[in-house]
Amino acid sequence: MPVKRVARVGVLRTAAALTVLTALAGCGAGSGEKPDETAAGRSPEAAEATGTGLAPATARPATPKATAGGTDKPHKSSDAAPAPSASPARTGVRLPPRHTGFDYQIGGAYTPPAGVRVVSRNRSASPAPGLYNVCYVNAFQAQPAERKTWPADLLLRDDDGEVVMDEDWGEPLLDIGTAAKRERVAARVNRWIDGCAERGFDAVEPDNYDSYTRSGGRLTAADATAFITLLSRHAHAEGLAIGQKNTVELAGQRSRTGLDFAVAEECGTYDECGAYAKAFDDRVLVVEYTASGLRKAVAGYGDRLSIVQRDVEVSTPGSADYVRRTR
Repeated sequence: MPVKRVARVGVLRTAAALTVLTALAGCGAGSGEKPDETAAGRSPEAAEATGTGLAPATARPATPKATAGGTDKPHKSSDAAPAPSASPARTGVRLPPRHTGFDYQIGGAYTPPAGVRVVSRNRSASPAPGLYNVCYVNAFQAQPAERKTWPADLLLRDDDGEVVMDEDWGEPLLDIGTAAKRERVAARVNRWIDGCAERGFDAVEPDNYDSYTRSGGRLTAADATAFITLLSRHAHAEGLAIGQKNTVELAGQRSRTGLDFAVAEECGTYDECGAYAKAFDDRVLVVEYTASGLRKAVAGYGDRLSIVQRDVEVSTPGSADYVRRTR
């Protein structure tokens, strides 16, 4: 499973930043709200004092699982409702440790190298014994092989009725443009999250939070934050932490969406590590894909964040493409 950030980031960065300021204007973007210090409400010193570096989160009430709704009429971006506020994570949710050994294995699982304490793997894989495990889920787009399993009306359509695609990866965008459709998409994604919890993962990494930037204006940042809040509530109810994947423009929404940490691809390359570090109190898993990006990330944040360089195919040892470096 190749990574996605590399192919698209340069094209979308300016457009996404401008779009977000407008789209979030009505849902608290300019409220001056500060992000939580940690999802557990504890200082870094208190979190690390346990000896594990894994801070338990504060109590939250259990929330009902999302249920499938009916078919909606075609929507416009103005249909988007503000994201519901997320409660603090309930007791039992563990957060990833700060500044630790990290490996990104979403392209295939293998024995983690010595010193690794956190590993991210695809939802079809098993967790690595004894480590903090993050479960990768493609939450905002459909995998090409799974396209036909999705109801036709949950694939985003253009004005001609054609499915809106992420052309770089051949993935249809999921239609999260109304509250009813968000509930229906979340019902399926939440079943995958349930599977992550059942297999023993500690956290979930929903990918393509930024899909609205590829929607041609049919989806908004408000749609994305509303949808990920549904996933956050469910993940916490299942005892899982939940991470923000990329989308630095929405890092300031962390406290209202209930996200606990970040998985940031190429934040060194694009000078974004500081924004993630501030929003997520240094609970940031950094993946760089170039030696220069790794150098920049390590130079600026090597004593604070968990940083690794991987090859763009996130391949396994023995592959001709395999790269894994930490300095």
